[in-house]
Amino acid sequence: MVTAIIPGADPKLKQEEIAFSCHLDHQRPGANDNASGCVTILEVARTLQKLVNEGKLARPARTIRFIWPPEIEGTLTLLNAKPEFAQRIKAVVHMDMVGGGPVTKTVFHVTRGPMSLPSFVHDVAWAFGEFVNEQSYNFAAGLPAAYPLVAPEGGKEALLAQDTAYTMGSDHDVYQDSSFKIPAIYLNDWPDRYIHTNFDTAANIDPTKLKRAAFIGAASGYFLAQMTDRDAESVLVLLKMGALHDAQEMRLKRMQLDQCDGGSVARFAIEQRWPLVNSIEPFVTTKEDIRKMYWTAIREIVQSSAGGMCAQPAPEGWAAIVYRRKQNPKGPVAVFGSDFVNDRTTAAGITPPKLLSYEGLWGTGEEYAYEVLNFADGKRNTQQIRDAASAEYGPIPLDLVVEYLRTLEKIGVVEQAK
Repeated sequence: MVTAIIPGADPKLKQEEIAFSCHLDHQRPGANDNASGCVTILEVARTLQKLVNEGKLARPARTIRFIWPPEIEGTLTLLNAKPEFAQRIKAVVHMDMVGGGPVTKTVFHVTRGPMSLPSFVHDVAWAFGEFVNEQSYNFAAGLPAAYPLVAPEGGKEALLAQDTAYTMGSDHDVYQDSSFKIPAIYLNDWPDRYIHTNFDTAANIDPTKLKRAAFIGAASGYFLAQMTDRDAESVLVLLKMGALHDAQEMRLKRMQLDQCDGGSVARFAIEQRWPLVNSIEPFVTTKEDIRKMYWTAIREIVQSSAGGMCAQPAPEGWAAIVYRRKQNPKGPVAVFGSDFVNDRTTAAGITPPKLLSYEGLWGTGEEYAYEVLNFADGKRNTQQIRDAASAEYGPIPLDLVVEYLRTLEKIGVVEQAK
């Protein structure tokens, strides 16, 4: 497993790491998937090191690590075999397909994490994404643009990056699994009409796109590697802006749901506010001051979002059971076909759970399964897990969640919390 580091400068913080990740393996010729991600984090490493050597950037307080693994299995093996990596890494910038030019008809995404792991790092990444969107649009439109980020042989069009809700399909799933709880910024092209074909060639890669993806990733990673108390107020401004955006998204979701399921969306969105601000704590020391500032900033947003929620009846029977994840296996069990679950249910003569093939309003069975396990934290009962998954991906019958958790219990992934 190839890794490289830019050592941190702070005597205490250098033991903490911000990681950049990609995946080396891909179907040939594999220019965008995923040579583009691998060369881009390599260029980020070279550029940051060069700027540090020349004194144009201060050496980061935290160590920055670059990792080139095989997809999914490589990251899963690394974090299991070297648990100290998982303990040191505070956040990840993961790049999977970041160079598709106009001919690929792809869309570039700055993808957020799952609702089971709220984190401010996604607001940081989107702040840089918005900056590149503005500068690249102004340049394309003939307006003043101090930083167009255009490569000499690349395109001149606007980036038009999207601030995207969590989607699965790469190593960011492993980092953000409840075994490791490492927030990951996921930069990715999707869809790409040439993925896994012999047309995924270097001729269809845009150097300007690579440069812009590299900047968003490098700026985000460097900021996190340098972040201390002095940056807390700026981050809180981003979180307030994010809360306004989330409130609008929540209203749109509630319009598609009946009153009670709409209430679960609102309840869960409010519930997430504290974990979101708590995600700042590993990067700062003034924790109590941050909580006070944040609550003052978003109180009105939270209160306006809470209206119209249905009262929750006390759960009974299976709905009241609280599950917690066992220490092993570590990592997602619902990635690329849920092989872990399918292998063990088949061997034990258990019918595969229906959840894996469920299609919700905003998510697929694999996504529901991933989050149901992540939400099994020893605190939420089965009804609350169902409501949380429904808030994220759309209403799901309680019996499918119960069946999935019971299946995970039978194959030794979860246990009932007393």
